Amino acid sequence: MFRLKESVHVNAPMDRCFLLSTSIELVQKTIGLKPVEGKTKGLIVSGDQLIWRGWKFGIPAMHETLITGYDRPAFFQDTMGRGRFSFFQHDHHFAEMNGCTTMWDIVRFSMPLGMPGKLVGKHIVVPHVLKLMLQRFELLKHIAEGSDWERYLVAAPASTESTSGA
Repeated sequence: MFRLKESVHVNAPMDRCFLLSTSIELVQKTIGLKPVEGKTKGLIVSGDQLIWRGWKFGIPAMHETLITGYDRPAFFQDTMGRGRFSFFQHDHHFAEMNGCTTMWDIVRFSMPLGMPGKLVGKHIVVPHVLKLMLQRFELLKHIAEGSDWERYLVAAPASTESTSGA
């Protein structure tokens, strides 16, 4: 099992960072796959399912994402239902202090095919996933701290917390 962890500090409210992280459009910009089935637009919520298709490493890719944990605005989890991995799970954590947000992600995955899969995981997939995590954080930070964030949150589901200033 591979385990990757990355974090970023964002000068924006926690709920805004959480909701931007659930934007299918923003996820699509970082993973390079297109949502084709299930929920394909907007913001994911608990119980959502979507299927992504595209090309990775020169071959067709399909990844089914299931939202298996959701505790707005502190945490959500996506787990692979079907795809190339033996197991894939991504935890998204959020904490706020003095109006700023720390976001940290933990990705756990395992590869099929025994030792050849482990070698591919170590030398190809781990660097690729780390790169995607950092690109995603950079994009989220840029949008959350800028003036463009409202474009992605127009139809944000209501929260028990005040979303003014979010």
